[in-house]
Amino acid sequence: MEKGRVRATVVQASTVFFDTPATLDKAERLIAGSAAYGSQLVVFPEAFVGGYPRGFPFESPNEDNQELPKYHASAIEVPGPEVDRLAKISCRYKVHLVMGVVEKDGFYLFSTILFFDPVGRYLGKHRKLMRSASECVVWCSGEKSSLPLYRTAIGKVGGLLYLDNRIPSLRTELYAKGIQMYCAPTADAREEWRASMIHIAIEGRCFVLSANQFCRRKDYSLPLKCIDGDSNSDLLDTIVCGGGSVIVSPSGTILAGPNYQGESLISADLDLEEITRAKLEFGEVGLGMGPDSVGWSANKPNLVLYQTAVKTEAFVDLS
Repeated sequence: MEKGRVRATVVQASTVFFDTPATLDKAERLIAGSAAYGSQLVVFPEAFVGGYPRGFPFESPNEDNQELPKYHASAIEVPGPEVDRLAKISCRYKVHLVMGVVEKDGFYLFSTILFFDPVGRYLGKHRKLMRSASECVVWCSGEKSSLPLYRTAIGKVGGLLYLDNRIPSLRTELYAKGIQMYCAPTADAREEWRASMIHIAIEGRCFVLSANQFCRRKDYSLPLKCIDGDSNSDLLDTIVCGGGSVIVSPSGTILAGPNYQGESLISADLDLEEITRAKLEFGEVGLGMGPDSVGWSANKPNLVLYQTAVKTEAFVDLS
């Protein structure tokens, strides 16, 4: 790959639920496939190691419910042996690796993003702050102090997990640090998510790489009634999470994806000079903000201009 260009891959695949060693084996196969294509940066979905808690009956007080203990056992400690293995894999295939995991700290669980370089070093992590729906039952909120950006041989790499990407202050901090490859592991396959990724790419003048899982009912070991998806269908091929992984340029152009068909490796060549060209039109939010800059707040109380909204729609005949 010529200087100033980076080949990147977002992995769209399912966890091997309740089997972390098998999940790591699968991750290695996917990384090997990406490396064989020449990828230098490989991004995995949120909670790929450990599994996203979609449809799990964790809130049930039934003593016979063994799903939470099995889920907790599938999570990994950071640092720990699974992290060491991921570091060795990144070294073996000489890739920068961004991996979504379920991290355990004693009893507590977190959705965490891990970063590795191609010489096998674990660079650091960020724990997700914003939880939603079933996540709130099993995951704790992380802390903002762990928001990192890494200067690597291919450029500045960082990222946020799922709904953290919709917190403006977090995005702005990454923009201000000069992020070039913004990694957004997610669990959202909706079209609205793709719109958010395009917005972030344009707003931050950076490449956005969003990886989501693609799961069917057959990928789960739970009873079918416990799994989200089409409640009218018990077919094993029913899609539970539809992927939609995507790579977006700093100008908002979709370079690869979205893919809704199945598990896949979605790749694109990133021309880092495009970041410079895009910033000539619109510099990213977060830099050079002083008292007179757009978006700066002096902690002044906001005046309440309207307390209620009244519908004032009226028909006007323009003929």
